[in-house]
Amino acid sequence: MSAVIIDGKAVAARVRADVARDVAEFRAATGRQPGLATVLVGDDPASAVYIGGKRRSCVEAGMADLHQHLPADTPQDEIAALLDSLAADPAVSGILLQLPVPEGLDGAALVGRIPPEKDVDGLTTASVGLLARGLPGLRPCTPSGIIELLDAYDVELSGAPTVVVGRSELVGRPVAQLLVGRNATVTICHSRTRDLAAVCRGADVLVVAAGKQAIIGPDAVKPGATVIDVGMHRTEQGLRGDVDFDAVREVAGRLTPVPGGVGPMTIAMLLRNTLLAARAAAEVGSLV
Repeated sequence: MSAVIIDGKAVAARVRADVARDVAEFRAATGRQPGLATVLVGDDPASAVYIGGKRRSCVEAGMADLHQHLPADTPQDEIAALLDSLAADPAVSGILLQLPVPEGLDGAALVGRIPPEKDVDGLTTASVGLLARGLPGLRPCTPSGIIELLDAYDVELSGAPTVVVGRSELVGRPVAQLLVGRNATVTICHSRTRDLAAVCRGADVLVVAAGKQAIIGPDAVKPGATVIDVGMHRTEQGLRGDVDFDAVREVAGRLTPVPGGVGPMTIAMLLRNTLLAARAAAEVGSLV
């Protein structure tokens, strides 16, 4: 029997609808409008497309679009000054610096200027530290989206043997920490893992964020396992993931497609983070 296909588009649409409803309630209760400041440096076509999608979704959810577009030759100190200004602006609930930045700029240093309470990407060292210690904070969007998908399909995480393939700061490490926070028993694999397929076959939940097309085939999947494919690769046949979808769907119990699986969740969770940041700022303001 083929796997149940996890519909990321449907889950993301539900999250976005919930956020839009909650934004309307927040504005009615506080008189404040959550605002997302996206910052794009340069004119990279892919980055422009990503930012455009985020901005449209922001407006659709009833939030203020506070986009900032800077030329590629903008000096580091000017970008830093802009980020500091946005950090101090009460109209800005969340700040997102689109990465990568143009060559010659220190993207990590720029991201580090975003205060954790406005870090809607969950990428600053402070945000990473809060996640590592299990303390409240804004979580990275794609890893949070993965957890949302697992919950939407009633995947049991507590005690479940779980394997994460990939150890990147963007997905692999934070999703592993989120899974540990849900009491999953987590193994992290990477390029030096011996007999990767054998390790993966022990997982009830398999999250693949390796950045290598079709690295996971049916021999690496436990029958009935839930498989989350984070990869996205452009091929002559269209978008493909890190999982051999057609072969693995005959073994797995649940499986995300590419596209239409994890991808739609990222913007949905960005919107949720922006609302959470606005709520937290309003609560602080009410105490002053």
